[in-house]
Amino acid sequence: MMNTTKIFASMRLLHRISKLSERKIHEIPLTKDHYGIKRGPYASVTDQDINQFERILSTNNQILLRPEDTAEYNRDYFRYVRGLGTVVLKPRSTEEVSAILRYCNIRRLAVSIFGGNTGVCGGSVPVFDEIILSMELMNRIVSIDEYSGLLVCEAGCVLAKLEDELSKKGMIMPLDLGSKQSCQIGGNLATNAGGIRLMRYGNLHGSVLGLETVLANGEVIDLMSNFKKDNTGYHLKHLFIGSEGTLGVITRVAMSCPVAPTTQNVILLGLKTYNAVLQTFLQAKKQLGEILTSCELIDQASLEYTVEHLKTSSPIDAFPFYILLETTGSHKEDDEEKVRQFLEFSLEEGMVTDGIITSEPSKIKKLWQLRERIPAATYSNNFCLTYDLSLPLEQFYSIVPAIRKRVGHLVNIVCGFGHIGDCNLHLNIAGNILSEEIRKLVEPYVYEFTASLKGSVSAEHGIGLLKPGYMKYSKSTAAIALMKQLKSIMDPNGILNPYKVLPYN
Repeated sequence: MMNTTKIFASMRLLHRISKLSERKIHEIPLTKDHYGIKRGPYASVTDQDINQFERILSTNNQILLRPEDTAEYNRDYFRYVRGLGTVVLKPRSTEEVSAILRYCNIRRLAVSIFGGNTGVCGGSVPVFDEIILSMELMNRIVSIDEYSGLLVCEAGCVLAKLEDELSKKGMIMPLDLGSKQSCQIGGNLATNAGGIRLMRYGNLHGSVLGLETVLANGEVIDLMSNFKKDNTGYHLKHLFIGSEGTLGVITRVAMSCPVAPTTQNVILLGLKTYNAVLQTFLQAKKQLGEILTSCELIDQASLEYTVEHLKTSSPIDAFPFYILLETTGSHKEDDEEKVRQFLEFSLEEGMVTDGIITSEPSKIKKLWQLRERIPAATYSNNFCLTYDLSLPLEQFYSIVPAIRKRVGHLVNIVCGFGHIGDCNLHLNIAGNILSEEIRKLVEPYVYEFTASLKGSVSAEHGIGLLKPGYMKYSKSTAAIALMKQLKSIMDPNGILNPYKVLPYN
């Protein structure tokens, strides 16, 4: 192809890293005990309640009561939080969700909303004996309109399935996540998930045209729209995007989906300094412009740990930093010319020392796995503390050496990676035993450090159960008070996802 190209042909990814089944799973303490949470003023489930739920739901397999069936709904994916829910309800329609919530609100039965369970903040599992409302059976794609680019679907649709169906119409989802094989679009919206395409297509507040949501009292709020321009009063849909199920249960969504690109290039570059990272990113924005889809930072510790775990080798030499760039467009020759000019300039200026580029789908997939499998590699330890932070680009990486200095000698790895294109750093700290010493050295230091740089303690993962006490580092007292007022208006009995997002106790 071009003279700056080194074809990435030797890399062989033998197997995907297995999920947590291959980890040494430590005993998970009950969330209520571990975090000292007091149970709210909620009723307990009775046989009469079960009888009512059986009347609401049409088939027996929509209710789970046996401990062996409900166990997985009481644990988060990363095995850090565990609840005591004894009832799992799996509605198939908005009407069933409405009837369930109406009844629970009258009875004051707390409800925990369960999506794909891929969140990292414990937001989708119960703390005590909340009713677990699983959205997995609400997985119907209502329509795909290739003319307007409109997708309408139910909240339980898995992201990868939506991507597959859209591809048949020459379209893509504006959202792409490493967990797309299991995460559900309703959960993505509830947490305002970001992902690797945010730089190109923006966040979900811009992509979502409309929502259907059920309030705590069972009232269905139809905020659906087929248009990007609908300036009729308050944009209430934005209240529910990122509210993590505390204000209402999302049941249906209308999204604007872009046309799928016809050309794609992925570039992995090695850089010696963080300043070179910044200069390369700036140059990529200038020279690649509208075809630049993603810009990901990977540090040396992340890449080395991942390739070791994948039992492969790095496609380029070792460097303190790597940038993974993706371009997508519709004119192959024009795109390649832009990429060629960018690479030549970066090499001539000494910003980049080594790199590879490919446009072959199989090799693109392998390159992306070097970034996407970093979490799986670090999660293979007995514990992994993960933080997603928004930080100003000049100090974007500074928290990683600071944490390494504090706890590096007590853990197996401290690494930083993430979406430098939108200022989102992922910080992972993993090891064998999560001691109290490690916890105290890391928290609240991570959040204090972030606050000192005027960053955000949650860039895309949400607040969930684990971060309500730290929201004060990013939001003012007045802002948190207003959130509480909204919660009390929309859910006066507090039955929706209690103990999540807002400070509890």
